Amino acid sequence: MPRHIVGPVEDIPPGARKLVEAEGKRVVVFNLDGEFFALSDRCPHQGGPLHKGPVMGLVESPCPGEYRYGRAGEIVRCPWHAWEFDIRTGRSRFDPRRMKVRAFPACVEDGATLQAETFPVRVEQAYVVVDL
Repeated sequence: MPRHIVGPVEDIPPGARKLVEAEGKRVVVFNLDGEFFALSDRCPHQGGPLHKGPVMGLVESPCPGEYRYGRAGEIVRCPWHAWEFDIRTGRSRFDPRRMKVRAFPACVEDGATLQAETFPVRVEQAYVVVDL
């Protein structure tokens, strides 16, 4: 699987997200307290942009009249139809066995070990040209 450098860790602080495009795919990268997770930016229901959806936690009820709020910032909700997905796994909240958003591996690596792909750039008669 091809690897893509998203950017410095400081560009995605805890609780933030960053939309990137790689190999024709739109991917949203989330920082959950220093752990990074990447999901397809396309909701499987009707293609809503997950990078625009609110991030929240879960309200759970072990018994009637008792409620707990947990997993703050770990659930993303599609802005179009409110389908919810676990940022850590991509699995949906309503049908986790069958419905999910594609998840991609994400990690932090030392910049000294990475080599970004570079392209020759030159100026021709006041036009910047990139050779691909």
